Amino acid sequence: MCAHTPPCPSADSTDRDAAHPVAAHPEQGWSLLCNGVLLFDDTGELLPGGEAIGPRRPQARLAVAV
Repeated sequence: MCAHTPPCPSADSTDRDAAHPVAAHPEQGWSLLCNGVLLFDDTGELLPGGEAIGPRRPQARLAVAV
């Protein structure tokens, strides 16, 4: 799908969300990347084959009182 030079990461690579957006709808909370991945504002993803990747949320850190 990608015609960029160098080519964007494929939909099955770990850095797939670094691909160029070809359609962006911030009012709806999603972007379509040139590798076919739907990237959502909450960092969730829908891959071209239909696999859903859940949002990546940062780990909560516990504060320890001293």
